[in-house]
Amino acid sequence: METMHGLYNARKKRVEDAVKLIEPDRIPLVPVFQAFPVYYANKWTIQDIMEDYTKATDVYDYLYDHFQPDLGWDPILFYPINYMERSGINWFRWPGNQINDPNTMYQFIEGEYMKGDEYGEAVFDITKFMMNKWIPRSFSKLSGLSKIDFRNTMWFGHMGAFAAFSDPEVISSLEALVESGKMLADWFGYLAEYQVHMKEKYGIPPIYAGFAYAPFDMIGDSMRGTVDIMMDMYDHEEELLRLIDVMTDFAIKDTIAGCSGKEVPYVWYWLHKGVDEFMSDEQFRKFYWPSLRRYLTEVAEAGLTPMVYVEGAYNTRLEYLKEVPPGKVIYNFEYTDMEAAKKALGGHSCIMGNVPAVMLTYGTPDEVKDYCKWLIDTCAPGGGYIMDTGTMVDDAKPENIEAMFETTLIYGKR
Repeated sequence: METMHGLYNARKKRVEDAVKLIEPDRIPLVPVFQAFPVYYANKWTIQDIMEDYTKATDVYDYLYDHFQPDLGWDPILFYPINYMERSGINWFRWPGNQINDPNTMYQFIEGEYMKGDEYGEAVFDITKFMMNKWIPRSFSKLSGLSKIDFRNTMWFGHMGAFAAFSDPEVISSLEALVESGKMLADWFGYLAEYQVHMKEKYGIPPIYAGFAYAPFDMIGDSMRGTVDIMMDMYDHEEELLRLIDVMTDFAIKDTIAGCSGKEVPYVWYWLHKGVDEFMSDEQFRKFYWPSLRRYLTEVAEAGLTPMVYVEGAYNTRLEYLKEVPPGKVIYNFEYTDMEAAKKALGGHSCIMGNVPAVMLTYGTPDEVKDYCKWLIDTCAPGGGYIMDTGTMVDDAKPENIEAMFETTLIYGKR
């Protein structure tokens, strides 16, 4: 009987072979589950787990007792409510906070947390801008950080800077920051413990070393908002490009420092605004791709493996995706034509996806089996394919998840 250690290493190698474009012993199976573990176990609600994250152990154990992928998620997608309440995060809604149903997934609320006339400030000193502007606007309990400035502390300038720490608003914000930090440290500790538990009980490696975003999306998602960054491509063209460069520089350094040496090398890039429908090819080529390409390339050259979660469709972008080191990047597609993706990227980069969420929710097991067989027949020859869901899975039918696993485990064998 194979040991958990042996299973663990076999699963890691299976995925690594796919990345290197080697045909593995079986098609790797790496689905992205979000709320599905909670709905499947039917023991706790999403609100229960976000209020007490240790309850996630029951939910994920139940999932892995029945489904064992080649890489698996810990409960990191269920953020702790105590931290969000203590920090006063403004751009999130969750069960118990503007969401009445305790079993509905949380929601991201986009907003304008950087004004259009503030590009110059952000480019000049991104750290000061984040501390004095972005954080106070994004977290209601941290507004006092707007009064702290260390830039002129040399010689006796420190007196003015230090005096700000007597301000009641600053003190309140620092107390909230310390308490929020302790809450996050405890949560991170729990996640690390669960990853060890996954390894020892199930022989399942973790699915990520860290997370990343396209530099354009870092600005568009959390600073300017979708509508405003669309206009910025016309109204603040050069300023936007300069800030993208700033974001790219520190993102590369932070990602390499934060992800190197982890149990697995996979850095999940979540792409949002580069889809076919959002911007023209000219805009993609100018604003989106150059910084993302540099980010992917430098992270890959540092020995990490970008796993690029391409939300939406990239049917017109496939040729660009080859402009990275071969055999070192995974492209995980949602709606992109997989036949076209294999034709464009086969022999160059591993592709992943894209069992449709709609099919998993409303289809039949036979439909899922047929689609998975088509994916294997289309994408697996020659190596470089990983089976995955098209998007993060919430309310799928369990029998359809079973069909996806069964087909991959049997039909996907070499």
